[in-house]
Amino acid sequence: MTDTLLAPTRLRVDDGRLLTLDVRRWMAPADPVDESLLDRAVAPVLDVGCGPGRMVHALHRRGMGALGVDVSPTAVALARRKGAPVLHRSIFERLPDQGAWRSALLIDGSVGIGGCPRTLLRRVCELLHPRGRVMVEVEAPHHPSESLLVRIETHRRSSPWFPWARVSAADVDQLAASSGFTVTEQWQEDDRHFVRLDRAPG
Repeated sequence: MTDTLLAPTRLRVDDGRLLTLDVRRWMAPADPVDESLLDRAVAPVLDVGCGPGRMVHALHRRGMGALGVDVSPTAVALARRKGAPVLHRSIFERLPDQGAWRSALLIDGSVGIGGCPRTLLRRVCELLHPRGRVMVEVEAPHHPSESLLVRIETHRRSSPWFPWARVSAADVDQLAASSGFTVTEQWQEDDRHFVRLDRAPG
C-alpha cells in the first residue's frame, strides 16, 4: 500500500460501507482547527498514528518537543522528508520515554487503532506522565461507537482487512473512566469533534 497517501483513498467496512478518509487534510500543513487543538498540548508530545506528520511538524514550528509513531512506511517516509521525527513502530511496541510524555494525540481516526479504543487508551496511559493528557478526535454525538473490520482501498489496490473502531462523543465519559482518564474538556470546531482526557489521579 505504498500509494495509500498519494492517491484517492477510501476505507471500506466489511459490511460494504465506505468511510471517508480526508487524505488531502493529512497531507496539508496543520490548519486552524489543528492549531487550536495544539494550543492545549504540553510538551513533550507523542502523536500516535501520526500519518505524514503534519501535527509533529506544527509542534516543532512552535518549539515544542514531539515525536510521531506510525506503522505505515509510506507515512513515515513522508513525515521524515518534511523533517518531522517519526518512528516506524506500533504504539503497542516499546517506545522511548515511557511515563514521561506530557501529551498524546489521537486524531484523524487514530483512536480506532487496533479496534479497541479502551485497550489503546490504556496503553497511552502507560506512556504518559502522571499528569499527562491526551487529545482525542471523536465522531459527532449522533454517530454510534462501533468496532469494525476494514480495509484501505485506492484505485490500484486494497490492503488486507484489519480491526478498526469509531468512538462517539456521546460515549467518551464511559470510555475515559474505564481507561484511566477523566474528561476535562469537549469541543467542536467546524465539523470536527474533540475531547481532552487527563490521567486520573492514582
